[in-house]
Amino acid sequence: MASPKSPRSPQAGPSSANPSSPRSAQAGPSSARQPSEPRSSEPAEPTAQVEPAPAAEIPFEENDEEDSGVDDWDDAASSTASLSESIFDYRNIHGRTFQNSKTTEYWGPNDDRQNNGLDISHHFVTMLLGDQLFEAPIKKPPTKVLDVGTGTGIWAIDMSDAYPSAEIIGTDISPIQPTWVPPNCIFHLEDAQLEWTYPPESFDFIHIRALYGSISDWGELYRQAYKALMPGGWIEDFEFNITLMSDVPEVRDDPKHIFKRWSEVFTEAGERMGRTLLIGTGGRMRKLMQEAGFVDVVEKNYKVPSGRWSSDPTMKQIGAYNLAFLDESLEGFALFMLKEIMGWEYIEVQLFVAEMRKAINNPKIRPYYILTNVFARKPDVWEH
Repeated sequence: MASPKSPRSPQAGPSSANPSSPRSAQAGPSSARQPSEPRSSEPAEPTAQVEPAPAAEIPFEENDEEDSGVDDWDDAASSTASLSESIFDYRNIHGRTFQNSKTTEYWGPNDDRQNNGLDISHHFVTMLLGDQLFEAPIKKPPTKVLDVGTGTGIWAIDMSDAYPSAEIIGTDISPIQPTWVPPNCIFHLEDAQLEWTYPPESFDFIHIRALYGSISDWGELYRQAYKALMPGGWIEDFEFNITLMSDVPEVRDDPKHIFKRWSEVFTEAGERMGRTLLIGTGGRMRKLMQEAGFVDVVEKNYKVPSGRWSSDPTMKQIGAYNLAFLDESLEGFALFMLKEIMGWEYIEVQLFVAEMRKAINNPKIRPYYILTNVFARKPDVWEH
């Protein structure tokens, strides 16, 4: 999934002492250091037979201030192919640029506007995870990490700062990563849907985020990740949900509300492409990871507000950034899917986006959606 060209996420206040905290939440460049303590001494409890707990409710007060503003922040078939001018031959649809890959047609734009929105999403996801870059209970600092679908590489760069002795590799089909990066961070052009070129058992951690609508065979993706992981290594996949919701009866019980119509048409577009946008729902990731051979599979779901309507200070800030992400991203989400896949006229797309934008900016209906994170471990040799 493409991320923004800016290699740093906006800052959000005091940093966490957790070793997986990104550099963007620390005091400055000199504060990044190798963590001395492992994040957990024990692996996660196996969940093969246990359904995940429902996402926690978002606190709110009926008379909470209706402020939806955002806090201020600082302003290809061959894997690892070398960059060439042809790689920058982007498609242009009504002023938005899209990757012109020979092997994968990706639905999201790769221009600055879309990438800036995804930069914001990296920031609020990090906050959502407790100021951490991942949740997998890795026993010791990783030595070699793969970030699949790195976009502009913001997660990989933050990970490189947090673990300067580890080698961090980010892959993507768009060459939009910065050139000024930490010395332990490298980016490869690679289509994750093709056969991976990395030798078996190369990595001790594989990270995936927001590849919904991008993968035609998720089971194969996880099987390739399983093969590329060292025994005892971890995989983590954090995916978004295209369905916005509200607990307000007039929205929840209206089958024609924009939230439901948006979800329905995008679900159909994903099915037409053969690349589901629903990978984060229904326990799909958890089940496919188990089928690929992973153990200690844990699924965690998060309700994320759109806007500042929550009474909880942290969720209020997360909601503000999430709303900014959605505001920046809605047209990019819709333009290719609705115009190119569903055959809508450009003006129809713009009216649909405008209706959705109005709804997500309405704090009275308390909009939110659910994000899902799944992490799992490749068994050690002795466990086979």
